[in-house]
Amino acid sequence: MPLTNFGAILNFAETLEQGDMEFYQSAAAAATPAQRAVFDDLARQGRKLTALVQRTRRENVTEMILEPVRDFVRDGYQVAVGDAAGMEPEAILGASMALEQRAIRYYNDAAQKLRALPEVARALNTLAKKRALRLDQLQRLGG
Repeated sequence: MPLTNFGAILNFAETLEQGDMEFYQSAAAAATPAQRAVFDDLARQGRKLTALVQRTRRENVTEMILEPVRDFVRDGYQVAVGDAAGMEPEAILGASMALEQRAIRYYNDAAQKLRALPEVARALNTLAKKRALRLDQLQRLGG
């Protein structure tokens, strides 16, 4: 499905954040004790990231109709990781890293598509940086 404007891009970002947050909540219940604290923290961070997406959309709502976006579709950013409750701890960690990598790529690509809206592009770049920090946290956990 194409993401043709500011509103669609931020709506999809909110969907990503909420889905990832739910995955991390489920992962915390299924993870090893060492992983549990990290996944609980990632779920808490997810609430903050969702709030950032919502605030960005709210504060820039007047820009929604001004900038059309071309050649940007959500299909490349949808990652099926399954239900963490039925996964082994190693699989949960791998799925978590895939979610973070996908989010980083999405936010960087979306920021490029919305360059004409500097405040929005800046918020998307901030989200990408926050997700990169989360990926580092997961890599340390795994390694």
